[in-house]
Amino acid sequence: MKKRVKKVLEEEEEESLCCCEYVNRHGERSHVAACCCDCEDLDDTCDRFFKREPQKPESLSQVAEVVSDRIRVPWLWGGARKVELSIIPPLIILPVLLHLAALHFLLGLVFLTALPGLVLWYYYFTHRKKGRTLFFLSLALFSLAYMYFLFITEALPHGDIGVVQVTVVTVGVILTLLALIRTKREPGIVRPSQELVHSKVTYHTPLVDRDPALSAGRQVVTMTVANRAGSSEQVELKDSSRRNWCPVCKVVRPPRAGHCRICGVCVLRLDHHCVWINSCVGQDNHRSFLLTLVLFLLTSLYGISLVLQSVCPRQNLLTALLYCPGVYNQYSTALCFTCAWYSSIVTGGLLHLLVVQVINISYNVTEREARIALRDKTARSAYWGLIVDTGVYSRGFRGNWGEFMTMADKRIPPPALPDLV
Repeated sequence: MKKRVKKVLEEEEEESLCCCEYVNRHGERSHVAACCCDCEDLDDTCDRFFKREPQKPESLSQVAEVVSDRIRVPWLWGGARKVELSIIPPLIILPVLLHLAALHFLLGLVFLTALPGLVLWYYYFTHRKKGRTLFFLSLALFSLAYMYFLFITEALPHGDIGVVQVTVVTVGVILTLLALIRTKREPGIVRPSQELVHSKVTYHTPLVDRDPALSAGRQVVTMTVANRAGSSEQVELKDSSRRNWCPVCKVVRPPRAGHCRICGVCVLRLDHHCVWINSCVGQDNHRSFLLTLVLFLLTSLYGISLVLQSVCPRQNLLTALLYCPGVYNQYSTALCFTCAWYSSIVTGGLLHLLVVQVINISYNVTEREARIALRDKTARSAYWGLIVDTGVYSRGFRGNWGEFMTMADKRIPPPALPDLV
């Protein structure tokens, strides 16, 4: 009852906020114009810096929390909205590096090599901490939008690109975004059955007088299940159900489901967590994820070919990226050429991802299952781990693709109470 009253009060307070007001992390009402006021953590950090005193261990984290809490965007409904700081760096880094790379081919070589290295370093840094970030999604969306913007403003005025070509690229960008929106909806989260929504599960150690021989060597775990009526009964959890039990989500995972430590949920037929969409790829969005890759690659390859034909008309399309004399004589053509190189690097990375996905689908293996099988050495691998065949779920090439194309329509119901024997 208290939680409900508190929620109602918070909703009423949000409704009374103007577009520039918000409730800060301390629960106090504040204004975006007061972003530099009453910052004790920042003042203390600056004082220690100028006095050459050692900083407190938690000083930098507290300052980061204050800054992230006070960077807000005015909003008409519910007050000012918080801006995720990881969105901002790609909006600054990408245009700056591309424009600097267009000044000279040596600068282009340095910056186009440093940018993927920086992205890979940040990926492994966040992946090691299992942290969730919008950096890669922001970089992907801004790269698509910025490449399209430069295509219209820089490549199109050269006069070698017609209306039909522009229309094809525009339609490709729109379809890619629509497929991405579809992919972002839901990967297929494992939810508990309605009978067990309010259940309480408590694990106990095996009884002392229990003889393992009576259960044929199978380890039996006793637990208490409290149902909605409030009565409790002693049931025994099968060994297979115990292996599939998720202590975080409090559900018994169906076969091939997995828990994502980044999203904090269990996903049906979990393939992997994709940082570029900031979501898991699972049973419900795997098809749309594959469609997004295909649409992006087709649009990107077609756009790169148009740009190279425009800035390097005398060169063969296959060799224009490596040799295009005179392209740095004008800054506009140099910028187009640099963007073509950047798009080629991104396209190459996503092409590798698409090839891996097609191979895994052909063998009916998820990325998660492939990693576990390679770690446990329980699968056949070829071409340096590019092809992984576990042989567990494979039903032939046509059968595997048929299952992939129809798996989103066949939702597995969550295990009910009768599964606990």
